[in-house]
Order: sequence, then structure tokens, then C-alpha cells
Amino acid sequence: MSAPIATEKGLPTNVDAERFVLGSILLDDSFFIQAAGTLDADDFSLEKHRRIFRRMGDLNERGEKIDRITIANELMKFGELEACDGLTYLVSLDDGLPQIPNLDSYIRIVKDKSVLRRIIFASQHMMNRCLQGEEAPEEILAGAEETLLKLGEARVKDGLLNPGQILQGYDGGINAFLDPSKRIKGISSGFTKFDEYTGGMHGGDLVIVAGRPSMGKTALALNIAQHVALKLKQTVAIFSLEMSKESLLTRMLCAAARVDSQKFRAGYLSQDERRKLNHALHELVEAPLYIDDTPGVHLMDMHAKLRRLQTDHRDKGGVKLVIVDYLQLMTGRGRFENRNQEVSALSRGMKLLAKELNVPMMVLSQLSRAVETRQGDHRPQLSDLRESGSIEQDADLVSFVFREEVYNKNREDLRGLAELIIAKQRNGPVGTVNLVFLHAQTKFENRAEDTGEFPEE
Repeated sequence: MSAPIATEKGLPTNVDAERFVLGSILLDDSFFIQAAGTLDADDFSLEKHRRIFRRMGDLNERGEKIDRITIANELMKFGELEACDGLTYLVSLDDGLPQIPNLDSYIRIVKDKSVLRRIIFASQHMMNRCLQGEEAPEEILAGAEETLLKLGEARVKDGLLNPGQILQGYDGGINAFLDPSKRIKGISSGFTKFDEYTGGMHGGDLVIVAGRPSMGKTALALNIAQHVALKLKQTVAIFSLEMSKESLLTRMLCAAARVDSQKFRAGYLSQDERRKLNHALHELVEAPLYIDDTPGVHLMDMHAKLRRLQTDHRDKGGVKLVIVDYLQLMTGRGRFENRNQEVSALSRGMKLLAKELNVPMMVLSQLSRAVETRQGDHRPQLSDLRESGSIEQDADLVSFVFREEVYNKNREDLRGLAELIIAKQRNGPVGTVNLVFLHAQTKFENRAEDTGEFPEE
């Protein structure tokens, strides 16, 4: 059915809106800057409109006035005036234009139609590649993934704003901006000191949590997921490429019930432990927590699943946190010269996805063996991030999970001590958050001195 519809309807366009954008600029050339902040010449559907807008840009760059005569002269210099239907068409561009032009609306209509056309062209290109069958399906999927993510990022091109305009768009206005108690904060992790350092996790941020095997990366991420879903009642999506959904649920259940996970697996439970597990399970069932354990999930699959979840939970504010466990188990679509390039493409894709969906993405990452070969202090450094330097570049926050007891198993004084090292933070300080690790429940908790409460063993 799509072919007849396309033939009958033609490509999405609104010629009147395009005319009114150009006509408004011809009446008052100060409007060009406003239009150029959002639109490119290619956003216009008619070739003559594209040429007129480009020549307006040339005049603006030279600091010359934009009006019918100067535009006609500029088009004539390039031999384009006749192709634009001459001076008569330039004069007609403001026909029907209201006395007070609604330029923002005209610009938005032109941009929306342009995005729809680009989606159609991209889809047609993908169809042609599929029908020709000259490439592997993975390469075609990689092209589709990259194209659609770029379209999503380029959908809105914000211009430069002055402080007054920024405050005008701030939720709560200037009073909320000045009052720390009313300022919008990110999503709480449940770890007091970490939240003090970061102000919570913010939409669009790529948060990397890295560590060597057995340090507790997954446990920490699950603890944060439980806090957001159970305590804050916010929607969380977990993509697990390493553990099955049943294993993750077991971990979360034992952590929530404070029951020894080994005893749970063996089945040796007291009546009180069974009661705690039953209560915790009911809480988990009611929580807005979603797990996907598809092996080797691709960015495009993740994008589609998150879009659907966002739509399903729109009335609850959408998805508030995405966790990916872990980056090095993902594979990119297409051909890459080496693994570093592939991981770089994945980290960039994650950042684009976080920005487009406006959710914090917590991505777990492995560290290289350099940590263990280092003499003396085994604390990780940014250079230890495995397989790509672009992880550090793309991330808004990089933190390392570190437990000294892993390297000094005979020292009882180190048992249960853990550190969450904030090694990079784009919008805040770096530092170390001290935590407590409960082995039996594979759970991290705040230290007693940070909260005034003592964790239960």
C-alpha cells in the first residue's frame, strides 16, 4: 500500500510555510538570523527556495542588506534569477503573509517537513541497498542505524540563547534557578556522597562505571536500578549482555530482602527469610523495572526498544534511567578496521542515544589488565579503560568500582570496604566515595557516617 500512497500524496512539504519564511526575511532581514539558526537551504523542498535562501546567506555573511533588489542582483550574478521565476516571484513571496508574521511556526513547519522527507529518502536508500543485495545485511543495518541516530540528533538545532532566554525556558523561572532547594536535580543513585558530588544523574548524560572482574560493577548498577525503580518509582531499563534475566532478578531479590544469595540458591532458608523474600518479590513485581538479556544487542535494537518503552510510560514521565551491562560485549554493525574503532563507534552511539532520548545512560565497562600489573596502588586510572580512548572522551562521567580486599584477601580489616572513584566529571568535581560492600547479598550501601544509619548484615 505504501507505493500508491506515496504516488498519490507526494513528498511531505508545505510550500506556503517556505514562502512565508522567505517573505518575512525580505520584509525584515533581521529575521534571517532566526531562520538560519534552525534551517539549512536543503530544508526547503523547492529548488528555487533553496537558491534564494543560500543567496540570502551570502548577503548576510558580507553584512549586506537583504531585500528583493539585493537578492535579485545576487541571483543574477550566479545566473539563477530565471530559475527562481524572476523578480516577479520574489515580489510575490509575502503575498498572504499576516501583518504580524508567525515566523517560529513557519520555521518549525518547514523543518518538520524536511525531517519527514529525509526519513523517506533514507528509507528508500535502505530499500535500494536491500534489493541490490551487494552488501551484507550487517552493513546495511549499520548504515540504517547511523542514519536514523543522526536524524534524531539533528531534528532540533537550537540557536544561541542569552541568559534571559535561558531563564525564560527554565522550569520554575528565576526564583527556582536561584533557590538551590527548588532547582531541578538529576536522578538520585541512592548513594549519598555520590549524589553530593554529581547532583544526581541527568538526562542526556553518558555515565561510565568501570572496573576489573569481580569488583562489583553489576552489583552497583543493580543497586542503583533498584533505588530508582523501588524508592523513586521511576522507570528503569536494563540491557544485560552478560547475565540472564533470571540471574539478575535473583541478585536484586536477595539484595532487596537482605538474604544470603548462596543460601537462596541452595534452598536452605528460614521462615523469616522466606517471608522477607516474598515481600521483596511483591515489591519488585510492582516496580517499573524492565530487563532485556538479548545477547549481542545492537544500538538500533536498543533504540527501538527504548522508544517503545518511552511511549508506553509517557504518562509516568518516560524512562528515567538506562543501564547497559556491559560495553565490551556489544558489537557494532558494519566493518571496522579494529576493535578500538568498533568500541569508539559504540560509545559515540550511546552518547547520541542518551541525548536523543534525554535519559542518563549508565554503561558498564571493563578495564585492562594494566591495573593488576601496576606495582603498589591498584586503583584504576582513565588510561586503563579497555579498548578505546573515546570512551573517556564521550562520557560525561567516568567512575571506577574498587575494592582493595580483592588484591589483599588475607587482610580482614579491608573486608567490606569499597570505593567509587569519580575520575572524570564534565560538570562537577572528581573524588572518591567510600561505600560498604555486603558480600552475602552482593550489595553496596552507604557508610553509617554518611547517613547516620548502620547497614544490616
